[in-house]
Amino acid sequence: MAVLGKVYLIGAGPGAADLITVRGARLLGEAEVVLYDALVTPEMLALCPQAELIPVGKRSGQRSTAQTVINDKLVDCARRYRHVVRLKGGDPMLFGRADEELRALEEAGVEVDVVPGITTAVAAAAATRQPLTKRGVARSVAFFTSSTAPDQPDHPALPETDTLVQYMGGREAAATAERLLAEGRRPDLPVVVVENCSRGDQRVRRLTLSDLAHGLDVAHGPVLVMIGEAMAHRPHQTL
Repeated sequence: MAVLGKVYLIGAGPGAADLITVRGARLLGEAEVVLYDALVTPEMLALCPQAELIPVGKRSGQRSTAQTVINDKLVDCARRYRHVVRLKGGDPMLFGRADEELRALEEAGVEVDVVPGITTAVAAAAATRQPLTKRGVARSVAFFTSSTAPDQPDHPALPETDTLVQYMGGREAAATAERLLAEGRRPDLPVVVVENCSRGDQRVRRLTLSDLAHGLDVAHGPVLVMIGEAMAHRPHQTL
């Protein structure tokens, strides 16, 4: 019986190649094959020139690889290679469909290791110098997305928390703002929107909740929306 290889689910971080962890970069440099997300940059893939590269990207509203196909590819690669990397944007365990891939690999008897990455919310807070928590103002944070599986109902309810961070928020941000206003949040509540976090084409917008309710411009990359009193602009802040 052939010996199965090992699969590493590695978080690539928000985009910039130098924000991957040291461990993640080392394992990329040792990989025989890398199955990578659509948001992984060419600079990140340059860290594994020795590996066979297999794109398995999933992008909202665009043609993408079905999750079941990705699962099958991972198992197949584990049968043909000793060192397999599944490279995911951000952190594998947050909105990364890691549960589905872990289940498929575990069922096939494949050994798996997870290497965390910097999730986009944390990177966006750093890029904008905007802490997600603030003493006396915000002591709770929720990361959420409005996206659901095709066979699942929408989840209109929003988390009860001081700071809200909406992943993949470009299209759904206006609806989120409308719900918050309907719940009694003040119209001038601060909002920070970050597009293409940590990349050369990063764009930051500051607006209010009432502004957000009118929608956002067409984005050319992933959008993260941060909402709450902690997003207030400091008097001498330059960003």
